[in-house]
Amino acid sequence: MLLPRQLVPELRVPTLSHGEFNLADDAPERFTLICFYRGLHCPICLKYLRDLEALVPEFEGRGTKVIAISSDTAERAQEMARKVGAGNLRFGHSLPLPVARKWGLYMSTSRGKSSINIEEPALFSEPGVFLVRPDGTLYYGAVQTMPFARPVFSELLQAIDFAITKEYPARGEYDGPL
Repeated sequence: MLLPRQLVPELRVPTLSHGEFNLADDAPERFTLICFYRGLHCPICLKYLRDLEALVPEFEGRGTKVIAISSDTAERAQEMARKVGAGNLRFGHSLPLPVARKWGLYMSTSRGKSSINIEEPALFSEPGVFLVRPDGTLYYGAVQTMPFARPVFSELLQAIDFAITKEYPARGEYDGPL
């Protein structure tokens, strides 16, 4: 389990148009927002990433760099970026599933074609959203076992505003005896 205020696992993936993404080199002012998504086969991911695409300038205005990452191939990620209408959002692809597991993401097996008639990969990770500080420590994390009920990006923007204004520390870091 990832713990706030502790280092997150290494994260390096190729991107569609920004070279290799290496979290350790991302150098945001305040946070890197990492949105792990299921893949091209997921219609809920499409809507979710469209919402994120529209808000990337707002995140950037708060010193937060943004990337969406999946285990999809470059070709499938390119098709998702096209459907999203990506102009602001960085897309990472080819996420190794052992790395996804280190990030605490849940794994699913293919059920064939999705509701939008796109073949699911044999194995893929379920969604997760993380805010990582420039020093590589976890500030916020949310993972889902299903594609539904994800964090709302407009609310996450408000949370970042609160965290900045109040200098609010990462919470959930206690790992001692109970």
